[in-house]
Amino acid sequence: MSLNNSKSWKVLLVSVAAAVSFSMLSACSSNKDTAEDNSTAVATYKGGTITEKEFNLDQRIMKFLSPEQAQYLEIDAFKESILKQEVAFEYLAAKATDAAKKEAEKEADIQVASLKSGLGDTYESTLKEQDITEDDIRGYMVRVLTVYQDMLLKVTDDQVKKEFEATKGDFTVATLRHVLIQFTDPEGKERTKEETLKLAQEVKTKLDGGADFAEIAKKYSEDTGSKDAGGKYADKAVGTYVEEFKKAAQTLALNTISDPVETTYGYHILKVESRTEKTFDQLTDEQKEGIKSSLASAGLESFLEKDLDGIVEKINLPKSSAAVDKSGTTNSGTEPTAAPSAEAPAATEAAK
Repeated sequence: MSLNNSKSWKVLLVSVAAAVSFSMLSACSSNKDTAEDNSTAVATYKGGTITEKEFNLDQRIMKFLSPEQAQYLEIDAFKESILKQEVAFEYLAAKATDAAKKEAEKEADIQVASLKSGLGDTYESTLKEQDITEDDIRGYMVRVLTVYQDMLLKVTDDQVKKEFEATKGDFTVATLRHVLIQFTDPEGKERTKEETLKLAQEVKTKLDGGADFAEIAKKYSEDTGSKDAGGKYADKAVGTYVEEFKKAAQTLALNTISDPVETTYGYHILKVESRTEKTFDQLTDEQKEGIKSSLASAGLESFLEKDLDGIVEKINLPKSSAAVDKSGTTNSGTEPTAAPSAEAPAATEAAK
């Protein structure tokens, strides 16, 4: 079963060698071009501007990092949202501490090397296709990582402890088994919610009748991650699961069979075999770092929602040739797999 879709901002931000979150990476501004730039300012904010040349470079970097998302750059509302977020990163990076900038430089070098390794022999040719350089990519990363590192350094130990107390249930470790019946069958045919629930209830009936959970999971579960292990996930923090599954893992009486639990994936039948609460002192360094990352992400989200509009003075973007209609398709016939929100900044959505 997939883990919780809510990832730390840092992971979304810097794992560019893997499947990077386009919406988060697109939130940062581009590396400043050292050549003379006489192009029109497309954004003016307190303390600076972003020119059309800079923004065009940024879009080419976005296409390089996530070509499958390039279609969104033809949607005016999405482009404006990205541009406003660039303003936020320009503004915040300029105010960051020297310590944050130093850490960002180190991390950017690591990420560029990882990206280069991941693309292998296609690295140079892909850069040429988008008319960008490695320095452009590195500058792009340094700027956004500077903001991240600055926010991270502002998080105190007391804040980390307070956040743990508010979310300590997420750190409870449980061993459980489950059977998943998906909304799509193994052949790719969609099921109705009623059909899916009926199949899940049939599984529950078998388990209530005394059938062995592991054998039932191996036969009926459609979760490829646990099916062969008899549906078992051992010693995992329940906060890593999607919300509805997490709540069941936190509250279900031990060694009882749950009613069908609906998530975005389908219906689950669970049995929790053990559950252990954790204290703050028992957290790993990685878990504490994860809390800090979450708080840093919340700081960015708060700035975007509450302060950004007061920073932006003028947006002057030329209109795109393609427009988006209510169905999420453009007038050029391209249909995005998931239309981006024009109302909520993309980085804010990713941080959530």
